[in-house]
Amino acid sequence: MSIYSHSARLINGEEKSMSDYKGKVILIVNTASKCGFTKQFAELQQLFEKYSERGFMILGFPCNQFGNQDPGSNEEIAEFCSLQYDVSFPMFEKIDVNGENAHPIFQYLKSHASGLLGTKNIKWNFTKFLINRDGEVVGRYAPNMSPIKMEKDIESYLA
Repeated sequence: MSIYSHSARLINGEEKSMSDYKGKVILIVNTASKCGFTKQFAELQQLFEKYSERGFMILGFPCNQFGNQDPGSNEEIAEFCSLQYDVSFPMFEKIDVNGENAHPIFQYLKSHASGLLGTKNIKWNFTKFLINRDGEVVGRYAPNMSPIKMEKDIESYLA
């Protein structure tokens, strides 16, 4: 089983297979619209614009499991991302990243990249997972890690 075995619904409800992203370097992020880290959307969009033509993809997964920081509907989240940050990378429907209802993509990611001190659970919004062109999880980054500070890692996997 790989990341490509999974699928998720885009924020507009359309089912999307992760296999559609085969051969790309992917950054998967659990997002929130009302978080102290929400401003990371701007840096994520900047990285997407800079590297998408080289095969870089960002996938955003809204989550309301941390401090009720994404309480809106999928439509409200999509509108917020578009109006506030001009997000053009794919956003998916709101999901759980922890617990018995955790989305299978995040179950997979957590099983392949531990957090601080070997923890599996996502600790907060804007935890980031980097996947290489072969579909392997090659990095897990803390919520407070600026996306721009990941640029060297992204470039190395794009090379």
